Amino acid sequence: MDIDTGTQEVLCELSDGVGTVTLNKPHKRNALGDILTPALREVFVTLENDPRCGAIVLTGAGKAFCAGGDISGMGSGSSEPKPVRPPTPDEAAKSLLFKQETLTLRMFELGTPIIAAIPGPAAGAGFSIAMAADLRVMADDTFLTTAFKNIGLSGDYGASWLLTQLVGPATAKELFFTARRISAEECLRLGIVNRVVPFDDLQTEARNLALEIANGPRTALRYMKENLNRALIVDFRTALANEADKMVRATSSPDHKEAVRAFMEKRDPTFDHPV
Repeated sequence: MDIDTGTQEVLCELSDGVGTVTLNKPHKRNALGDILTPALREVFVTLENDPRCGAIVLTGAGKAFCAGGDISGMGSGSSEPKPVRPPTPDEAAKSLLFKQETLTLRMFELGTPIIAAIPGPAAGAGFSIAMAADLRVMADDTFLTTAFKNIGLSGDYGASWLLTQLVGPATAKELFFTARRISAEECLRLGIVNRVVPFDDLQTEARNLALEIANGPRTALRYMKENLNRALIVDFRTALANEADKMVRATSSPDHKEAVRAFMEKRDPTFDHPV
């Protein structure tokens, strides 16, 4: 079933519990812009609020994931009135913070697990978006790059924090300071991506992973994501309290009851999800 995003630059389809979101601007390597980016922000909210959706695959059309900001297209297609004066640095930072919080922070905190299927390069803010997904599956013939150095910028949309969590500060600094291309093989070795597969198998691999998650115990999976995210920023005592709270809540879920019945009956569980 197709879901209307308001533009052909972001496509969304929901079937079998999996929402597939496709950045659809291949002639611009699926770069962000005044039409694509707001639609991308909203589609995550739409899917999270849809009880039929248990997992999301985010990918790009053609041979790219997302090239980051479309510098040549910035400002085109925007319905916002032009400011009478340039924003102050504080105003500009506040505006950018809002944009970041409603995209990559929203992805990071979304109750629905997100899998990035990376068919081609992800650079700059596109790299940040890939890092904000929960899992990443990457084609074997492509690369990732922080890229910000190449246009004299320091980085945004959370790339510095997200990458540091995955690879540690020394490697993250090297990848930022050099902006070199990181091959699929190196991405897998460093733990930046979870799986590397041939390009022709990418969408099938990502969808099968999403189907496995979507058809699992969704309440428990949502709590798992929250616990694991919080583990990045809290001490052990606080993590234990978070786990205790979520564990008690999960025991009252229908998914838990079905999983226990299935275990006792020596069968696979069948979770009751909306269709």
